[in-house]
Amino acid sequence: MTDPIADMLTRIRNAIRAGHDRVEFPASKVKAGICKVLKDEGYIRSFKIIAKSQNEISIKVLLKEDAIVGLKRVSTPGLRQYKGYRDVSRVISGLGTSILSTSNGIISDREARLKKVGGEVLCNVW
Repeated sequence: MTDPIADMLTRIRNAIRAGHDRVEFPASKVKAGICKVLKDEGYIRSFKIIAKSQNEISIKVLLKEDAIVGLKRVSTPGLRQYKGYRDVSRVISGLGTSILSTSNGIISDREARLKKVGGEVLCNVW
């Protein structure tokens, strides 16, 4: 798998379209950071990191009904997208959220503007 973050977003998107209330995918620190931002912004109910065995760790996400309309991967392994805090675009005129990977960790676009820090734009959520 070349892009695990895109795989995570696709699993969430598919679960929402299928009407499921939870989704599970392999864990990583970046994915956990994205889930934390999604929870803080109110797009998901909660998430939990589960150790199934010594080598297999996964994240289980409880979804909210009609909270996420769309998810889009912005920065890909083949074309990274870096933006300063002034240049981060507002998703649907501020109704959506951009998730950035910065030197302060994985944060939302609002938090990046407050802290005045830019970084790699991972995805957009609306």
